[in-house]
Amino acid sequence: MDKPASTRSRPAPAVGVESILDRFATVRAETLRLTAPLSAEDQVVQSMPDASPAKWHLAHTSWFFETFVLLPHAPGYTAYSEELQFLFNSYYEALGERRERGARGLVTRPGLEEVLAYRRHVNTAVLALGARAQGRVESIIEVGLAHEEQHGELILTDVLHLFAQTPRRPAYADLPLPPSRSPGEMGKLAFEGGLVEIGRDAEASSFGFDNEGPRHRVLLQPFRLADRLVTNAEWLQFMDGGGYGRAELWLADGWARVQAEGWKAPLYWEAIDGAWFVMTLSGLRPLDLLAPVVHVSLYEADAYARWAGARLPTEAEWEHAAGDIPVEGNLRDSGWLQPAAAGGPKGRLRQMFGDVWEWTASAYAPYPGFKPAAGAVGEYNGKFMVSQAVLRGGSCLTPARHIRPTYRNFFQPWHRWQFTGVRLAWDAEPRVISLDSSHQQRDAFLADVVDGLSKAQKTLSSKWLYDEEGSRLFEAITELPEYYPTRTELAILREAAPDIAAEIDPGAALVEFGSGASVKTRIVLNAAPQLAVYVPVDISLERLQAAAAEIRRDYPHLRVEPLAGDFTAGLHLPEAAAGRPRTGFFPGSTIGNFTEEGAVGFLRSAASVLGEGAYLLVGIDLVKPEPVLLAAYDDAQGVTAEFNRNLLARANRELGADFDLEGFAHRAVWNPALRRIEMHLESLRPQTVRMDGRVYRFEKGETLHTENSHKFTVDGFSGLAARAGWRQDRVWTDAGRLFAVVLLKR
Repeated sequence: MDKPASTRSRPAPAVGVESILDRFATVRAETLRLTAPLSAEDQVVQSMPDASPAKWHLAHTSWFFETFVLLPHAPGYTAYSEELQFLFNSYYEALGERRERGARGLVTRPGLEEVLAYRRHVNTAVLALGARAQGRVESIIEVGLAHEEQHGELILTDVLHLFAQTPRRPAYADLPLPPSRSPGEMGKLAFEGGLVEIGRDAEASSFGFDNEGPRHRVLLQPFRLADRLVTNAEWLQFMDGGGYGRAELWLADGWARVQAEGWKAPLYWEAIDGAWFVMTLSGLRPLDLLAPVVHVSLYEADAYARWAGARLPTEAEWEHAAGDIPVEGNLRDSGWLQPAAAGGPKGRLRQMFGDVWEWTASAYAPYPGFKPAAGAVGEYNGKFMVSQAVLRGGSCLTPARHIRPTYRNFFQPWHRWQFTGVRLAWDAEPRVISLDSSHQQRDAFLADVVDGLSKAQKTLSSKWLYDEEGSRLFEAITELPEYYPTRTELAILREAAPDIAAEIDPGAALVEFGSGASVKTRIVLNAAPQLAVYVPVDISLERLQAAAAEIRRDYPHLRVEPLAGDFTAGLHLPEAAAGRPRTGFFPGSTIGNFTEEGAVGFLRSAASVLGEGAYLLVGIDLVKPEPVLLAAYDDAQGVTAEFNRNLLARANRELGADFDLEGFAHRAVWNPALRRIEMHLESLRPQTVRMDGRVYRFEKGETLHTENSHKFTVDGFSGLAARAGWRQDRVWTDAGRLFAVVLLKR
């Protein structure tokens, strides 16, 4: 690709004619040295429309100096050849007609010798002008030198693409291998964000392209950045996991490319006898698993990031992170001309400069206040600010003096032939949105305990059973042989999952009330990949954090927005769920813990949260013989008894109460009149409990009522839901009619 160089945002102060001319001679000689390993035939062949023959690069960079330095500033200078002015103009509309890029390889004349003569002629004229210029043209020469450095890099990328099409897989040169070293596990470095400044300062004396400025402020949310680049070994895991075959990971245009062009691996990878090889400037070599992956498009980089539960950094995040890092690394000066495994100590950013150009999530667009230069030279940047993405950091082919933290490279998102790779980013460590502060939750717990212990029938709300320890014990209960509800509901959900998924709209949000460990949720998530947002709500912060982290890891395409708090007290869903169709999920027959009026109240609240047209999937435990129920709530191993007594232990821990746990026995009672199992803690002797300056007395045999679990008939539940504005849409039950899953429609 004929990559545009950029003009400066302002002329830099003169750095001295001698310095500019010395650099001019050095850079021009370096470009020629890059073509030295090539035969005359190699230099005139073009492998694809985006590439150019090496001969063309040599002529075009001379054309630049002739057009922008000599013709305007050298008195009496005339163009070396009108034909060359036409042939080697790249894209400057203001300068007249030009040869189409894809046809550059068809230009057999002038030959290589004439192109080299053209270079010598231009070199002589520029050096002569520079000696007389007294500072008039240093700025545009400096632009031309940066432009030539870009084309030096392009010569190498274009040669690699050319040689990769050649059956012999020739080597550009016999290059040294980078050191073999382990990059270690990928680390995540945190950045606070805030209002930061990026871009090139207009007062800077050092060179910079005009697209790097003006310097401006950007508001960054807290974020994390990978401490190194993604490796070939990690990319193989993506491939083995079906990454190139999973449409849900890809942007629409990227998936179309995958299908149309048959992408199965990065460009230049070849599978030979079950092993992977890669084409390099040293020829075909075994794939270095520890080196950074390279030659991937933005589409591939984005899909990998999604698969890995991450994202690509924005260019502002990248520059903010890299701003104080010295420009050093595996750049062209190393001589390897291929990416190398990350070295150096962990705990800091590595590989920020060199190795590979790093795709960002930022579209190539003007910074606020950007204005292109007047005249043809202004075509360097402004007209390319559409349909391209920004890359940062330089590659192993970029000269060290050419790169800086503000440098903005840009390519179209499907390009793979450049030395492009991937660094991952994440939002800041996810914070669970808490509906109640810990102080507020303690006050609410205390108020409930004081109120409950003051009643004739002492009682406590079952919602306080589920602290971290209570949640752990309940998960253990679900594994007991006597406890049928969990395994029965799971079996129903697995069978009904396709029908449930068919009712969920693309891009919908799933809101789970009392999410727990989110085990049942996975059945819905697996069946409905069209879900975009998952909002688990639970009163146990610790359990919620752990479950949300696991869901994020296993469903990288899904946005997880947990809410910690009491879902019976009303919810305000996160912004991620706004404007989306919503489905509620309330499994486990938790609705049986409410009184009848409480259940209706919850269903009304859920209707308000989910909105018109929403669905609500509810698990209900059905009426059945008393022995089955009592066994489920008073197991032989005593796990349910420990779960029940943990409520007293929690009051001791959090409220300073002095309940004697050994003085209370667990009791499960079937109340046929109210069709519910009741859990009680029975006092085994007369005793006194102190808490918060209050005294509560228990007689022997007196109970503390801790939980109700109502059992339903399908018709009875349908009528209850109707009172809250829901219509029963579907019902699924097991063969023994122990349990039912009901789909309600708002």
